[in-house]
Amino acid sequence: MKAYVYGAGGAAITEVDKPAPKGPQVLIRVRACGLNRADLGMTKGHAHGAAGGVGAVLGMEFAGEVEALGDEAYGCKIGDRVMGSTAGAFGEYTLADHGRLLPIPDGLSFEEAATLPVALTTMHNAVVAIGKLRSGQSVLVQGASSGVGLMAMQIAKLKGARKVIGSSTDKSRRDKLHQFGADLAIDSSGDGWVDQVLAATGGAGVDLVIDQVSGKVANQNLAATRVLGRIVNVGRLGGTHADFNFDLHAARRIDYVGVTFRSRSVEEVREIFRQVRGDIWPAVEARVLKLPIDRVFPFTEIGAAFAHMEANRHLGKIVVTI
Repeated sequence: MKAYVYGAGGAAITEVDKPAPKGPQVLIRVRACGLNRADLGMTKGHAHGAAGGVGAVLGMEFAGEVEALGDEAYGCKIGDRVMGSTAGAFGEYTLADHGRLLPIPDGLSFEEAATLPVALTTMHNAVVAIGKLRSGQSVLVQGASSGVGLMAMQIAKLKGARKVIGSSTDKSRRDKLHQFGADLAIDSSGDGWVDQVLAATGGAGVDLVIDQVSGKVANQNLAATRVLGRIVNVGRLGGTHADFNFDLHAARRIDYVGVTFRSRSVEEVREIFRQVRGDIWPAVEARVLKLPIDRVFPFTEIGAAFAHMEANRHLGKIVVTI
């Protein structure tokens, strides 16, 4: 089968053996894949947790059809249309754990479905399970114009957030954030955005920050969060190291939590998928929670799809069809 593999000369479409499911694995005939920022790093040889490196089939998000089941897999059957996340998604076939699959709602195309699994699971976990957002509270989403950022704002609105604030350093994308639930859109590359957040929250600061940037905005996030507020760190687009104001953190008594799928057990990830199904699935089926597709590329042009992502001018998801 054909797959997008990182080799000694970089990432390229390569012939590899078709995988066979064992135990709880499900074999998926992949029809479409969503691109994610971590995929871009792996095309350059960077590891993402245990995934990546020479010989690795790249990709982590897919939509397709169930073709075969391992002897311990359940919850789906051959022929089902499913979407999910796994290592090695960029191929004609991929293996996924049965607990990391979601059914594709009726009427949803494979391309649309491929935009959803990572954003839904990442941001339901960050906003609801870990962030503990409650109706009437306020939330700031740093990096709101990314696919997962757009989903975070939508989930916050669905859960009754009183004030949703989103950041983007690109004006054209920032001007569109209101379409996805933002009551206020800010540019976090400047110096005045903390004052904007405080003004929008009566001087108190937000109840919850979903931070995909970290690094250079870490101390500003502390200043923009209310006493006894929460910061959930889900990314590091602003860098992995920075100065941190421990005194401000202590004075505001902020819960600062880091989350990632990279160090979670299979059981933990399965539970996250179960929580998505049990809590927000009606909103997915009703298309209340959805992401725009910026552009669709055929698999033969997957290199161009990554060039488009690296240019960083897109809003929403980049999708590859297979």
